[in-house]
Amino acid sequence: MSGGPFSREGSGGRKEDGALTASVIIICIVAASAGLIFGYDVGISGGVTTMEPFLKKFFPSVLKKMGDAKQNQYCIFNSQILTLFTSSLYIAGLISSLIAGRVTTATGRKGILIIGGLVFLAGTALNAAAINVEMLILGRLLLGFGIGFTNQAAPVYLSEMAPPKWRGALSSGFQLFLGGGVVFATFINVKAAGMGENGWRVALGCAAFPAIIMTVGAFFIPDTPSSLIQRGLVHEARASLNQVRGVDSDTEAELNDLISYNEASKAATQQPYKTIFQRRYRPHLVLTAIIPSFQQLTGINIVAFYAPVLFRSIGFGAGGALIGALILGLVNLGSTVVSAIVVDRFGRRVLFLEGGIQMFLCQLALAWILAAELGTAGTATFSKSSAILVLILMCSISAAFGWSWGPLTWIVPSEILPMEVRPAGQGICIASNFIFTFILAQLFLAILCQMKYGVFLFYAAWVLLMTIFVALFIPETKGLRLQSMDSIWQNHWFWYRYVEDPSINNLSYASIN
Repeated sequence: MSGGPFSREGSGGRKEDGALTASVIIICIVAASAGLIFGYDVGISGGVTTMEPFLKKFFPSVLKKMGDAKQNQYCIFNSQILTLFTSSLYIAGLISSLIAGRVTTATGRKGILIIGGLVFLAGTALNAAAINVEMLILGRLLLGFGIGFTNQAAPVYLSEMAPPKWRGALSSGFQLFLGGGVVFATFINVKAAGMGENGWRVALGCAAFPAIIMTVGAFFIPDTPSSLIQRGLVHEARASLNQVRGVDSDTEAELNDLISYNEASKAATQQPYKTIFQRRYRPHLVLTAIIPSFQQLTGINIVAFYAPVLFRSIGFGAGGALIGALILGLVNLGSTVVSAIVVDRFGRRVLFLEGGIQMFLCQLALAWILAAELGTAGTATFSKSSAILVLILMCSISAAFGWSWGPLTWIVPSEILPMEVRPAGQGICIASNFIFTFILAQLFLAILCQMKYGVFLFYAAWVLLMTIFVALFIPETKGLRLQSMDSIWQNHWFWYRYVEDPSINNLSYASIN
């Protein structure tokens, strides 16, 4: 049933298997590699901020705190300037993700991937050559603009190119590459930490490698048929569809469906950012804003950003902290592979719910251990056995996230959005993600200093809330064609009242046929 246990009736969506060709696999791998640059940045930031040469040059006050034996372990890295280094990227990403919708309409998904990659490369050069904090922050802002563009385009590209039967698996590629970027960055951090005064420059400069892979690859892939049709390039759309579907598929029928759907969409509106606020798009607007916001409230990016910092705060040495972060990254990467294998078999809801329950229980356990070992003073010595248990629990959180909220945050919004509001909706999705990432990244170390172990209770409460939200309000979308998604709202116990409003024009796929 499309709406899960709260569906009013059986699924009305038309399903289609679609062929999984070698061409579509290669093309989706190239597009998904956009996740590499985002993952590399997430992984590199926390490690670089534990390197003494980096702190000595840019943040000497933090280094001084680290030398104070009586310093509260919760508060060692509590510096607003230090967190601005990490979080400034997300302000730029927020702005560029909103601009990206309009740019995508003009240049297509492929064009925005190339633009984003080039801007990211410019930011990488500034960061690696930085001589002061201002130059460092400017480089971070350029990185943010690049990531905002690529994060907006890649998930939609994957959803539009993938056959319906395999859309979940192929769309998981973005999160898979994101996890791979985190692992690669953490490995670089481990190596760079032993390179002396300029190790941090190597770590920041190596961001060029994933950016070059994605940018060069983007030149050799076609744009999506939907994007080409939106720009009136029907001949090119036919060629793109033939390339990804294979010679044995009925591509003309799918092409005609896309053309009809696009014509109906164009007749309805030329202003997608206004249209998405209409009543009939209420479920799309709510879910594309809430899902990426909730993803950040799982606390996972805080774990990824600050894992080395957190491990060092509870007693790991500098090298041990980076190794712990590397283990977390590998666990996340492995669990994303699991998600890609099972997401189209068990569906999105099952993974959302299981992942939420697992993260909730682990965060409660983390809070209890930190309270028992460090208390609120944060000056006690953390036992080795407890430190290992913390690492195991954080690995469990990372695994749960890797097969649930990690990939599904990119999959579900990109597949539920109708063509007429897809650029605007995806822009809102990425902007929501960046807003919460910035706020939490900027405040986490201060919150950790003030709330102590209670920070994990804070995240546990949010995970419980979002798991209940999934159970009630997120319908199942596996196997449905993008043009057939209207059925999931019409059959849902709550959302049907918005999409069945008689005062609106029905643009469902059924009416086009």
